[in-house]
Amino acid sequence: MPSLPPLSSVRVFEAAARLENFTAAAHELGMTQAAVSYQIKALEDRLGVSLFHRTGRRILLTDKGRSLAPIISRAFNDMRDGFSALAREDSRVLTISTTNSFATMWLAPRLGVFQIRHPDLAVRLHSSDQWIDFAQDGIDLAIRGGQDGKWPGVDSRKLISVRVAPLCSPAFLTQHGPFGNAQELHDQPRLTPDDNWWHHWFAEMGAPLPSTGARGGIRLDSQIMEGRAALAGQGIAILSPFLWQAEIEAGLLVEAMPSDVTHPMSYWIAHPSHNRNVPKVKTFRDWIAAEFAKSA
Repeated sequence: MPSLPPLSSVRVFEAAARLENFTAAAHELGMTQAAVSYQIKALEDRLGVSLFHRTGRRILLTDKGRSLAPIISRAFNDMRDGFSALAREDSRVLTISTTNSFATMWLAPRLGVFQIRHPDLAVRLHSSDQWIDFAQDGIDLAIRGGQDGKWPGVDSRKLISVRVAPLCSPAFLTQHGPFGNAQELHDQPRLTPDDNWWHHWFAEMGAPLPSTGARGGIRLDSQIMEGRAALAGQGIAILSPFLWQAEIEAGLLVEAMPSDVTHPMSYWIAHPSHNRNVPKVKTFRDWIAAEFAKSA
């Protein structure tokens, strides 16, 4: 199969054939007239045929050029239509990536409100606890936890600081409590007892956990599992109360003891720097910032 000529030369030919003027083609393409003439000459040499008659300042398509021009024009029109359709489709679909816990406990229950306000925008929710490649994964923006919100090539805005608290079911607290100080929680059934959130909470409460010696107990892989186990009365979970606000307001979860401990991690909304002004990104960014400001 013969190889295609360079696309740069084909693009110049399409413009020159359509406009029948090298100067006009150069203006449209942002090139010099000499560069247009060079590209046409290179294409003719590659094909071994003349594509234009040059008569003084005028140019006319040869028979070969006239037969080729509509084929090339159709190909470029098809490409333009394809890219336009892709751009229109992309502008109507917003892809958000966030952690499993945040997606399940906070975002998913509220996306309906956003969708009603923006019915022309389809939302795709991608949940993963791993950091993502925005381009490769087709992600428009992400919501992730981090201490400073600094990721290479990414703009970020802080959404909320994370308060952590020991939560359990009322029945568990009635059976095992009440607790007068943090030290008393050391030997209680704690879910994922070696989680670093526990270490941080106890340290802030002035009752640090021992640095050595693994403690037995139930170990779970996510805040969702830990919260569900706490709801079932299986122990005390160290959780983000704002993610479990509905359960707390319903009286299904209570704080094992009063505390006001903020973890160094915060939640951030992040997106590639180059799409900061894309309308669908701005729309969602402003909406979620307003939701957190309202709840605060």
